[in-house]
Amino acid sequence: MSYKVKLPSFEGPFDLLVYLIESSEMSIYDIRISEITEQYLAYLDKMRDWNAEVSSEFMVLAAELLRIKSKMLLPGAEKKTEFGGVVKEDPREDLVHQLLEYKRCRAAGQSLQERARQMEDVFTKPQEDLSAYTENPDEYLRLGTEEFLRAFKMFLHRKKRLEDTRKRYTTMRREKETMQNRMAMIRDVFLKTRRGEVLDFQQLVPGKNKMDVIVSFLAVLQMVRSQYLNVRQWSLYGTIEVSAGERPLDAFSPEEEAENEQEERQDRESAEA
Repeated sequence: MSYKVKLPSFEGPFDLLVYLIESSEMSIYDIRISEITEQYLAYLDKMRDWNAEVSSEFMVLAAELLRIKSKMLLPGAEKKTEFGGVVKEDPREDLVHQLLEYKRCRAAGQSLQERARQMEDVFTKPQEDLSAYTENPDEYLRLGTEEFLRAFKMFLHRKKRLEDTRKRYTTMRREKETMQNRMAMIRDVFLKTRRGEVLDFQQLVPGKNKMDVIVSFLAVLQMVRSQYLNVRQWSLYGTIEVSAGERPLDAFSPEEEAENEQEERQDRESAEA
């Protein structure tokens, strides 16, 4: 008889027995006890070949299977039913009840394991003490007629003053200048000048605040790095002279330059990481 075991170990003897019955496609109410006993004993032999420890529970069930097998070879005893009839006693009856109980327990255990797995990602919030809000009675503002009128007049006065302020003043938001726009402006300035003309750095700063100076300085540095501009400073803190570089400015694209600068920054960050 060919016999194949897929699993190297089981949780217990009934786990193995249920597996053998289901693999052989037998009904648990009509077990072919001779076939199952041979498969069960063959599996115990394989466990010994694997140097696995065979527990006493496996041996006890093996003895029970052999007992049932021998009893089925003998003429069966008869027993009376509750309706007065007589039926042949089945030696497998107790084993069937044990297997059904085991399957119920195993199904319940699997259901609990599945619920535990689902609850691994569930976090509960500890209960808060709300007695400070539930036990204290509501407090009512006790005001007389004069106090109420005085508070209402103050509210109307503040509301009118706020509306007057909104009518007279407007919130101005200045658009943030970008490196890309500033490089485009510097390119347009040099395209309007004569070839070889040198400009003062201050001529490339449209505004007079600190942010305009910083953005223009960074834009010039980026264009110098790409060889579109040249800069010279003859003395410390002296005038910064800016002129056209080796590459033609009419081919300069602020968008491509910004993309190249971003890619280089990402490459540096990746190398440092």
